[in-house]
Amino acid sequence: MATPAPLAHAASPDDTSITVSAAELRELRDEFERFLMEYRFGMQEVETKLGILRDEFQLVHDYNPIEHVSSRVKSPDSLVEKVQRKGIEPDFASIREQVTDIAGVRVTCSFVSDAYRLFDLLTAQDDIRVLTVKDYIAQPKENGYKSLHAIVEVPVFLSSGRVEVPVEVQFRTIAMDFWASLEHKIYYKYDTNVPAELLDSLKDAADTAAELDARMERLHREIRGPRNAVMGAVAPLPRSSAERAIEA
Repeated sequence: MATPAPLAHAASPDDTSITVSAAELRELRDEFERFLMEYRFGMQEVETKLGILRDEFQLVHDYNPIEHVSSRVKSPDSLVEKVQRKGIEPDFASIREQVTDIAGVRVTCSFVSDAYRLFDLLTAQDDIRVLTVKDYIAQPKENGYKSLHAIVEVPVFLSSGRVEVPVEVQFRTIAMDFWASLEHKIYYKYDTNVPAELLDSLKDAADTAAELDARMERLHREIRGPRNAVMGAVAPLPRSSAERAIEA
C-alpha cells in the first residue's frame, strides 16, 4: 500500500488549522510560476522593442538615445507583500487586474528629450496599448523624484493563445537614475524614517540634477546642430513630445 503524501500544516489568522497536501502545494507553486511566466515574457517583448529602436537609431542616425536598460519581475515574496498591503483578494484574477507593475523595465537615457522620444516611439507601435502615464519629469514628486512612468499592455503569444500583459516602463536620465538610486539606499538605511536634514539635502540634489540635465541638453543641441547640417543626407531624428511642446 502506497504511503500517503505528507501534509503541510499552517495556521490562519483566526488560529484555525489548515491542512494542505503536498500535491496541492505543488499545484499552487506551478500555477504561480505560470502566472509570473506571462509577465516575464511581456517584459522580454518590451526589451526587444527597445533593443530594435536602439540599434536602428545607431545605424540610421549614428546616435544612441539609450544608455542602459534594466528589468525585473516582482519576486513572489514582494508580490505577496503588495497584495496584503493593498488588501487585494489573493486570487490570480484579482492580482492580474489590480497589480500592474509585476513586470518592470527601466530605460536610462542621456537627455530628457530622449526619454520623451523613446516613450513616443514605443507607445506609437500598433500592438502596444497605453494604460496609464505618470509624468514625474514635468511634475516631480515633492521629494524631487523625476521619471516618466507608463503602464503599457503588450501581447504575448503562448501555446494556449494570445495574452495581454501589462508592463511598467520607466524612462529617466542618468542624473535622475543616480538620484533615485541614492534615495532608495537612504530610505532603506533609515527604514523610511529619514531625518529632515537628509530629506532637504535630497531635494537640493534633485534640483541640482535637474539643472545638470538642462545644461547638458543645451550643450548637446549646440553640438548636434552643426553636425546634422553636415550630415544632410541622414534623416533627422524624430521629434519628441517634449520638443513639440517647446515649439508650441
